[in-house]
Amino acid sequence: MSKHHPPNLSDADLSKRLGKQEYFNQLAELQAQLAIIQQAFLFHGVKGVLVFEGWDAAGKGGTIRRISQALDPRSFKVWPIGAPRNYYLNRHYLLRFWERLPPEGAISAFDRSWYGRVLVERLEKFTPEERWQAAYREINDFERMLVDDGTRIVKLFFHISPEEQMERFTERLRNPLKRWKLTYEDFRNRERWADAEVAIDEMLARTSTDIAPWHVIPANNKKYARIKAMRAIVDTFSKDLDLTPQHLDRRTLDAASEALDVDQSLIDSLRSRTE
Repeated sequence: MSKHHPPNLSDADLSKRLGKQEYFNQLAELQAQLAIIQQAFLFHGVKGVLVFEGWDAAGKGGTIRRISQALDPRSFKVWPIGAPRNYYLNRHYLLRFWERLPPEGAISAFDRSWYGRVLVERLEKFTPEERWQAAYREINDFERMLVDDGTRIVKLFFHISPEEQMERFTERLRNPLKRWKLTYEDFRNRERWADAEVAIDEMLARTSTDIAPWHVIPANNKKYARIKAMRAIVDTFSKDLDLTPQHLDRRTLDAASEALDVDQSLIDSLRSRTE
C-alpha cells in the first residue's frame, strides 16, 4: 500500500502571496542552491527531469526563466512541447520524450510533457479512450524506469483561478511584448474548464506516486508560485546528495602551485582534501 497521498486542485490555497523583498531574498537563495546542485549532478552523474504542467497563463514560463538564470546551459535544456509532428504521430507517444531525456549529469525541463496524453488528447478526443486510459499505467512505468536509472523527477502543476487567468489574458492583450502568447485556443480552452478540472484531478490521483509525486503550485500570485516551485525542485534534487564542491586532483594542484601567485597554505589545504 502506497503511503503517498496524491494532491488535488482543491488542496491549493490560491490566496497565498509573497511580498517583493521576501521574494527577491528567497529567489537569490534558491538560484544559488540550484547552481550548487547542478555542479553536484555533473560530478556524481545524477540526471534530473522537471515537468511543468498547468493552466494557460499560469506562470510556467516565468518560473522556467528564473531557473534558467541560475544554471549553466551546457547541461540544462528546456524542451517546449507542442503538438507532435507527423513523424511522432505514427509512433508511440513517449518516443519524443525518450529522445529528449537528459544524459548523465544533466537536467531537462519539459514545458508541457507526456501528460498531454491524459489532458489535451483526452479532452480534445485526439486519442481513443482505451489508449489514454492505458497511459496512466504507461506513464507510471516510464517514470519508474527513469528513477531506477538514476533520474530525479519533479512534477509541477501550476493552478490558477479562472478569474486570474482572464486578468492575465487581458494583460497579454495590452502588452505588445506579451501579445504573442495569446491565441484563439486560449479562449476556446476556457470553455472546457470544468472538464479539464476532472481530467487534471484524475491525472493527479493516478500518477502522483511515491517516487514521482505531483506538486500542485498555487499560482494566482506569480512570486509565491515561483518560490514554491523552485523550493520543491531544490528539495528533491538535493535530497541525500553530496553538495560539497568537487575537489581538484593532485596534478592540477601541483600545476596551480607553480603557475599561480597564491598563498601556499591555500594549495596545502586543497591538497589535504584530496587525501
